[in-house]
Amino acid sequence: MAVVEEDAAPAAAAAASDPATGSSDNEITVEDASFVHTEPPQDGSAPPVVSSGMEVLHEKVKKQVIKEGHGKRPLKFATCFVHYRAWVQGSSHKFEDTWQEQHPIELVLGKEKKEMSGLGIGVGNMRSGERVLLHVGWELGYGKEGSFSFPNVPPMADLVYEVELIGFDDIKEGKARSDMTVEERIAAADRRKIEGNEYFKEKKLEEAMQQYEMAIAYMGDDFMFQLFGKYRDMALAVKNPCHLNMSACLIKLNRFNEAIVQCSIVLSEDESNVKALFRRGKAKSELGQTESAREDFQKAKKYSPEDKEILRELRLLTEQDKALYQKQKELYKGLFGPRPEVKPKKANYLAIFWQWLVSLIRYLVQMVKHKKE
Repeated sequence: MAVVEEDAAPAAAAAASDPATGSSDNEITVEDASFVHTEPPQDGSAPPVVSSGMEVLHEKVKKQVIKEGHGKRPLKFATCFVHYRAWVQGSSHKFEDTWQEQHPIELVLGKEKKEMSGLGIGVGNMRSGERVLLHVGWELGYGKEGSFSFPNVPPMADLVYEVELIGFDDIKEGKARSDMTVEERIAAADRRKIEGNEYFKEKKLEEAMQQYEMAIAYMGDDFMFQLFGKYRDMALAVKNPCHLNMSACLIKLNRFNEAIVQCSIVLSEDESNVKALFRRGKAKSELGQTESAREDFQKAKKYSPEDKEILRELRLLTEQDKALYQKQKELYKGLFGPRPEVKPKKANYLAIFWQWLVSLIRYLVQMVKHKKE
């Protein structure tokens, strides 16, 4: 059963289907996906080493491509969703990292803050999915004075940005998320989710995952915290499927720890979500966390007792346990070797005779004693 919640794929590469008790109007059926969660290839402690040529975008802004993007570039007033890391050039001082915070920023081109004007020029010359290294002069950064609060940037500091453009939205020109009504933000996120599904059907997997992440960006923690009742339900009906899509694709890419995080986000809102329990269990199983995986599968079984895929995964865990036991048994057998045979000792007839004789004498002595008494 490959029913996904607006989503991308069943759980795992080894044909693990997705448990679902029927489908609704808010679900599509698909198979396979991949996910690009804007994960930089290096650890981020220092700017990445890039061998590509330097492209001059402005007198104070230069760009080196790390990874090519796709599609068109954003127009002025486009709402762009960006991940970046920022360092003071020539030092290891990193003063901002949205990857670490796990929240992309929103940048409206032409309306960015003064200290981000260099970053805005760079982003305006990128395509969706593109990752670059930007070199920005201090005049288009934090200026002559620098910043002594947050972020902490010295005066007249040239900057280096590692930037990825997740995607952009031209639909609401110049309108930031904070200026949208609740209905507008949910509708914008839903459009992104639907576009992600369409990209997925076309097997444009990276593009699909970028759409899902942008949909989630419309519904950040600050936004969800303010919602109650039907509006919160409306938002979760869009947000949770996107997390589930991402988890399915992360499993497909063997990025199991990240998949666990995505499923846990859903379960924090809906602890009985069968798909989230199933996929988290699958990811844990792949990591060798057998007992924890079994707990998730058992919980999923509680809410969907007849689901064949859940039962199948539980059987597989039992078989894995048996196989591991056999393997350990064989290993220990090889280490210690077979048990030596216990050979019966040869009988010592002389010792037996003396024992019998001593017993006889003791008996006779006791008999004589008894008669005297």
